[in-house]
Amino acid sequence: MTLIDNNALVLNSKDKPFIKYDTSVEGIRADRKVKLAAAFRLFAKYGFDEGVAGHITVRDPKYLDHFWVNPLGKSFDQITVSDLLLVNHDGQVVEGDGLLNGAAFTIHAHIHAARKDVVAAAHAHSTYGKTFSTLGKQLLPITQDACAFFNDHVVLEQFGGVVLDKSEGELIVEALARNKGMILQNHGLLTVGRSVESASWWYIAMERACQVQLMAEAAGSPRLIEESIAKQTYKHIGRERTGWYNFLSLYESIKKQHPDLTN
Repeated sequence: MTLIDNNALVLNSKDKPFIKYDTSVEGIRADRKVKLAAAFRLFAKYGFDEGVAGHITVRDPKYLDHFWVNPLGKSFDQITVSDLLLVNHDGQVVEGDGLLNGAAFTIHAHIHAARKDVVAAAHAHSTYGKTFSTLGKQLLPITQDACAFFNDHVVLEQFGGVVLDKSEGELIVEALARNKGMILQNHGLLTVGRSVESASWWYIAMERACQVQLMAEAAGSPRLIEESIAKQTYKHIGRERTGWYNFLSLYESIKKQHPDLTN
């Protein structure tokens, strides 16, 4: 069983059917959109929403210079598949009704254009990530879960205000490099992945890692996991497939709680 970029699982004759996807362009697009809507519901459930701040995007499988995103002002806990906007890299809304968040376009258009491996990206102003971002430092390998980001996240060590300027988007892309996570100083967190599932899970996991480190450092001096062990642990829990599977369990739950998200 092999996970591939288009969100499909290729099953060989030795694998028991687990999940089957429609691998047509239309099928992949539909799957990405419903997972994107589910991700917003999950972000709302975990309290990651704050007014109009925050956005998750997914690349369209046919028009690779287009991505789907949430409309400005729509509450995360109300977003459905039909609410999503299709936006091109020129900032034009080519499908859907609603306003485009300028910061969402500036950040995500640059990421999708520069990182062809990135299918989805997530950014929000969640409480612990925002708090941790004021410290201007990276996450430490103090728990098994934090090792998912060992040598795979960076800190953007400056705050240039609301990201609306093209140069700010370029700065974010340059700093992110090939990493899957970023701490934007005095701002919040950003994660990317080869699927909506992984990008969203990495955000959830990164927010929790920030929370744990803040608590641990407030209580004392946490002991670090040895570097060699942290690297080995990363190979198991920092992989794309691990992020995909972790999201899947949350997806099944949120889909049952919010059956309207597919509307």
